[in-house]
Amino acid sequence: MRTNNPVRSKNSGRRKGAGLALVAVGLASTLVLSACGSNSTSSGSSSSSGSSAPSGGGANGTVGVILPETATSARWEAFDKPMLQQALSAQGFDSDVQNAQGDVQKFSTLADGMIAKGVKVLVIASINSEVGSAVAAKAKKAGIPTIDYDRLNLGGSSDYYVSFDNVKVGELQGKSIATALQGKQGAQVIEIEGAPTDNNATLFHQGQENVLKPLYDAGTLKLVRSQPIDNWDNQQGGNTFEQILTGNGGKVDGVVAANDGLAGAIITVLKKNGLNGKVPVTGQDATVDGLQAILRGDQYMTVFKPIKDEAENTAKLAAALAKGDTAAANALAQGVSQDPKGNRTVKSVLLPPQTITRNEVKTVIDTGYVKASDVCTGDVKAACTQLGIG
Repeated sequence: MRTNNPVRSKNSGRRKGAGLALVAVGLASTLVLSACGSNSTSSGSSSSSGSSAPSGGGANGTVGVILPETATSARWEAFDKPMLQQALSAQGFDSDVQNAQGDVQKFSTLADGMIAKGVKVLVIASINSEVGSAVAAKAKKAGIPTIDYDRLNLGGSSDYYVSFDNVKVGELQGKSIATALQGKQGAQVIEIEGAPTDNNATLFHQGQENVLKPLYDAGTLKLVRSQPIDNWDNQQGGNTFEQILTGNGGKVDGVVAANDGLAGAIITVLKKNGLNGKVPVTGQDATVDGLQAILRGDQYMTVFKPIKDEAENTAKLAAALAKGDTAAANALAQGVSQDPKGNRTVKSVLLPPQTITRNEVKTVIDTGYVKASDVCTGDVKAACTQLGIG
């Protein structure tokens, strides 16, 4: 049984720079919010309208879903929304899927509306733990079960959590950068992390540390600086990386970027300095832009998290909770996650992530997660042909 432990050793001896005033940086997501690399999904998925009316016809009632934003990651509207709608429909539910667009007040207002309508279950992919926990408490008071989706709300009250093994995600990123820099003694690494208010970012970093800290301590690799980015803001993530790079005399051998969005912003800076393709960069989410960057040789790897599996497990769990079938819910949620703020253990579905390098891009496309027609465009057509993608 895998346990997601969110405790992060923030100020280890090697992290002298982490106490700096947090630059309001955000993970440059593969959706282009700025010039720093776009996380668009050209897959014809929904745009950032951010809401959907109840789907209609569900014999088991309606499940409410609140998604966090569209600015820093393409996944929420392009993948989570349609996949949740489909999975909930398969379980006999209407779905009311709304997006808070990064607005905490809107998140709370959407929740109030769903609670007032009497949804059977409320699925919460929160902007931060504070608003997520407040929403869960309101729902609980109204007798509505809640599921923390993708992000665990620390100090919250949801009895169940569905996500990926996020410590493992970080370990895959750490192993990849270690592999890419193998044999390069003292190689200099910059880490650009996610939002400190997002428990997932904490878990990603924890996994990275499991792999990389021993290498830093041994001098095999050298950590230049590790910097969290507020709100996963892509532009700020790129700006912060550039500041760190400049402060280090323009030298870097590898970059741990917490997701494809940040990776895109970092690659923009590397291109500006003639370093793209020479410096391995990690990522996460297997977005169209991230996969294209890998095919170009600008990004070393991404982490594939099959969101369809996450959506389907959430829908099955919602069906059990709507019936009050705790035994069925517990049979699904066989993992556990620790909430140190709430001093509790949360029953969890923790799905396995997968490393994707150049030779595995075809795997993501073959699963139907993204389309070959979206990825294999422009300057990456030849690489797709070479790898048998299309």
